[in-house]
Amino acid sequence: MKLSIKEKDDLKKFMKARKYLVWYVKNPEDLPLESIVEHTLNYGNWDDVQTLIKIAGIKRVAEIFRKQTTGSRLNYGPKIVNYFNLYFNKYAQ
Repeated sequence: MKLSIKEKDDLKKFMKARKYLVWYVKNPEDLPLESIVEHTLNYGNWDDVQTLIKIAGIKRVAEIFRKQTTGSRLNYGPKIVNYFNLYFNKYAQ
């Protein structure tokens, strides 16, 4: 799924306003969507998550999360995985 120009612009604004999610990255607005999803779900608050879902869409965010949690490398804590599995199973079908 490709991002539209508006979605790309909205994501840049989203990350520019939330540098605390990736404090160690020089240009957070240039991160790919997969990285933005991972950092937002791990370190963001509920408003951050909901804003990301409004920008990228719940199905796209859920798809990225599921891919990231089924691979051999897992960057999410057990509580995050459990919560968002339940959340996306209910709301992103």
